[in-house]
Amino acid sequence: MTFTFTFLWTDIIFYLLILSVVGLCFWQNSHGHKTWRRVWCSRVGMSTSVILFFYILIALLDSIHIRVVDAIQVQSVLDIILSPLDKPLEKTYIPPFHDVTVQNILSVIISVIPLIVCIWLLFISAIYLIAGQYLWQQDICWPTLIFTIGIMLFITISLYALSRQYHIFGTDKIGQDVFYQAVKSIRTGIMIGTLTTIVMLPFALLMGTMAGYFRGWIDDVIQYIYTTLSSIPSVLLIAASVLMLEVFMGTHPEWFVNTIARADARLLALCVILGITSWTSLCRLVRAETLKIRELDYVMAAKALGVKDFGIILQHILPNLMHIILITIVLDFSGLVLAEAVLSYIGVGVDPSMQSFGNMINSARLELAQEPVVWWSLTAAFIFMFVLVLSANLFADTVRDALDPKLQ
Repeated sequence: MTFTFTFLWTDIIFYLLILSVVGLCFWQNSHGHKTWRRVWCSRVGMSTSVILFFYILIALLDSIHIRVVDAIQVQSVLDIILSPLDKPLEKTYIPPFHDVTVQNILSVIISVIPLIVCIWLLFISAIYLIAGQYLWQQDICWPTLIFTIGIMLFITISLYALSRQYHIFGTDKIGQDVFYQAVKSIRTGIMIGTLTTIVMLPFALLMGTMAGYFRGWIDDVIQYIYTTLSSIPSVLLIAASVLMLEVFMGTHPEWFVNTIARADARLLALCVILGITSWTSLCRLVRAETLKIRELDYVMAAKALGVKDFGIILQHILPNLMHIILITIVLDFSGLVLAEAVLSYIGVGVDPSMQSFGNMINSARLELAQEPVVWWSLTAAFIFMFVLVLSANLFADTVRDALDPKLQ
């Protein structure tokens, strides 16, 4: 079987983002090492970072798309791993673990315990060989790291093994496995949270630093822009932008090779729209902090020595804004994941053909009125989204405590 790799726009941006984060970790200076050590020494910070790593790993597997030669359908590596769950296996609704006993579940879990132990040992060995010396020097919380990895591997492999034999979260109206839908929705949530941040950061940093540093008419213009944008209801602005996008995509169908490319273009456009409409809060914070930093002695000394304005911004202003930027980014991530669910629920989110938590909730709202109640679709979306958002929020709290100089 011959296949070729297919690269979507969101895939490429996601790869570049991961490479940038890895490069940033290796490039950190000694001050950054001491700061981040406070995160890794925290049990909450270490455990939530492992959970987020597993979510990102699933999103990465779902971002490697391949297409068999002479075939139209494009699949991701995650689709191949979860196959045949991507196809409707039943005719209609099936409740979770239908006609399954506790003994069946325990027998499947016990059968995969040796595999879990082997992968757990390989995982820990790989971490120690790749970054063991660095992590040992940082005096991180090793017991929490080892324990959390073991728990996540146990949950992941057990759910995968059970999904090969049973519908662990049931099926929907057309017989598609709900567990498959929830796992596929992880990529959409991660993409919304990360790509929107990439779009938002340049606007917030450029506008905020310029308004706070130069002041005068530049500050007045920038304040007018973000005040005007903030006064418009964000949901209406996003809905209008998405509707205009749908009209544009409908008049140019030849630009999209297949439905996956069309859904990916809509996802990327939604990230851009969310980024343009959500940069104002970070811009206010950056402007306020810049107004304070520009009056400090070392900035005044740099001006007296003839350092140019943009040199002062790059060398003195931006480095002292990094704690605010990082804290805001991590806090906004969970809010953006929830925003996607709300937008898809009201019909202006991602493409209906793309799996997302919002689309799952939207399709499940009518199922709650049935008799008997079909509750498992909403429950599956809630569990997966709740763990992601809770982990991001707890990790954000740890990062805030570690990076905010006022809390040192």
